[in-house]
Amino acid sequence: MKQLRLLSILLVFITLASLCSCDIFQNATTTTPPITGNELSELWQSATYTVDMELGKGSKTIIVEVVAEEKTVKFTVHTDEKTVGAALVALGLVEGDQSEYGLYVKKVNGMLADYNVDKKYWAFYINGEYAMTGVDSTDIAEGTTYKLARE
Repeated sequence: MKQLRLLSILLVFITLASLCSCDIFQNATTTTPPITGNELSELWQSATYTVDMELGKGSKTIIVEVVAEEKTVKFTVHTDEKTVGAALVALGLVEGDQSEYGLYVKKVNGMLADYNVDKKYWAFYINGEYAMTGVDSTDIAEGTTYKLARE
């Protein structure tokens, strides 16, 4: 009889512990739901970040959206750099080749777009408008949203 009572009490504690742990995870919030490796396309599997992130330190804050294959990741970037390109290069978010026209961005967030290889490129937008300047020649304007879209 004593063993049955102990077993009952143990089962009650196990049930309560499992219910409490479920509640903790239900109340957790993220800005973008996590994506498992099975749900990511091959391109996004090469990405450095697959969820919204806040990066850097500095007195200026900008929003940078990275769009590829109908998925968007938003970065809140804090920096003291003068240009968007310098801020993104310093954080490792963009890579490319320097040319007489400026930085030719080939990788954004670890994802490649090289017109000579895959007929894709990274388009640069400022507040939703196609930019007339490159990332490395665009001065940071506080509160502005920048977007790099793989097209």
